[in-house]
Amino acid sequence: MHAPILQARLPDDLRRQAAEPLPRMRPVDGPWITVDDAYAAQIALRQHLSATLGEAVCRTLPGAEPALAELLEVVLAALARHPAFTVTGHTVTCPDTRVETIERADPFGTLSRLVAEDLCLLDRRADQDEHVLVAASLAFPSGWTLAEKIGRPLMRIHAPVPPYDDDIGRRVQRFFDGVRPGRPMWRANLHGYGTPDLHDPRVEGGPRRRVDHDPPFLRSERQTVLRLPKTGAVLFAIHTTVVRADTV
Repeated sequence: MHAPILQARLPDDLRRQAAEPLPRMRPVDGPWITVDDAYAAQIALRQHLSATLGEAVCRTLPGAEPALAELLEVVLAALARHPAFTVTGHTVTCPDTRVETIERADPFGTLSRLVAEDLCLLDRRADQDEHVLVAASLAFPSGWTLAEKIGRPLMRIHAPVPPYDDDIGRRVQRFFDGVRPGRPMWRANLHGYGTPDLHDPRVEGGPRRRVDHDPPFLRSERQTVLRLPKTGAVLFAIHTTVVRADTV
């Protein structure tokens, strides 16, 4: 049992963006990696979940290794430009003063110590109609499980999501096809929750959570999409904010 990890406030841009219709993507203005007052606590929980849950929160399909290696380099380049980090050839100094060693043989292990975002890699081969989830470090799922989504295409991944119909699925796939290297895009959602749990997995077909009329907590995901320039894989990064509803 862990103490709740909460941010003190919900950023205004998340609330505004969550009110726009799907897929509501816009260009990232500034760093796409988020550092806030819950950064250190989220990193610590991510490390605990990775150590105790293993493949339930981190998986890589065979063949995705080149994209994962490139992802590490892309994130390190973004951290080098981020005012809260210092990157050298072999180490990264984090916002909470930790100095972490870059282990290129373990990309997800390294990234889980550096960024609070969940990181999902999707790729599309020439013989595929949709992007497929090929690797993910997913410590903070909200109502889904990595085991049921890994290796699945976009439409199948979103099958249990009521607003995600064929029309939205086609629009999202066109967006994934068109996103350009060096031009990350983002959107946000906002939902009420009865608990503040960051790690909230649920299986397809299982009972859905009951949301009170006045939920005590609000959860928002800042979802960033960017293309890796060499492999062409697409990163779907998720930064989670949870606040008490009475602070908004």
